[in-house]
Amino acid sequence: MNIDLAGRVAIITGSTSGLGLDIARVLHSCGARVVIVGREEQRLADITRELGERSLAQLADIGRDEDIDACIAATEARFGRIDMLVNNACTYADRGLDSTREEWLHTLNVNLVGGAIFAQKCLPQLKARRGVIVNIGSTGGKFGASGRALYPASKAAILQLTKNEAVTLAPFGVRVVAVSPAWTWSPAMAALAGSIENADRVAADLHPLGRAGRGVDVGRAVAFICSDLAGFMTGIDVPVDGGFSILGPDQGRSPRHWFDAQQ
Repeated sequence: MNIDLAGRVAIITGSTSGLGLDIARVLHSCGARVVIVGREEQRLADITRELGERSLAQLADIGRDEDIDACIAATEARFGRIDMLVNNACTYADRGLDSTREEWLHTLNVNLVGGAIFAQKCLPQLKARRGVIVNIGSTGGKFGASGRALYPASKAAILQLTKNEAVTLAPFGVRVVAVSPAWTWSPAMAALAGSIENADRVAADLHPLGRAGRGVDVGRAVAFICSDLAGFMTGIDVPVDGGFSILGPDQGRSPRHWFDAQQ
């Protein structure tokens, strides 16, 4: 049951590095033509050079409608169709309850509204192709986190938006699915952990599978969701989190463990 996306076209926002780039690479390896969307011109050039003729670089800020319009127009001009939209672009800046109105609005504009508007503007193509929208959520949108507010609120909203989009678009054959990673190796995690070995060591107690996630783990889930193999799935959240979301505050351990740990 190989995933075959040959001939299909995917737009992946925020795909010049980290998780977005890993998703783009996996979709490309499954035969898709990919549109790499980001704000770093040199990175865009480097990635499309790596991926070759089945890729298109598009410089865009998804907080600007005119940039979204230009991206869609460039995709149609180059590939003639849009089958998949992966809303991955994200800002992690978060000062929690100290955040200003401007900071709130900026985060929601990038993490939530930008993806919603991108989907809206892609709808004619997605309806024509009975396409797929994948919204990248997060375990951060499911649990409380001290000192955080903007990022988790935006990710929680994405999970709700996914349900509304799915119900609205189901009559047109367009599927909408969220994917929620837990700790996933990325430039942001590298800045905290220093090495992937250290990230896995720290993550082990919080992820039953004993390590942090990899971008390819998420990319494979996205590829499956976009494929015909997932043709009867819509409106759900797919956790790609190594079991993170099945644990409670006790990390899946009995009271005896915690009392013994104090001795």
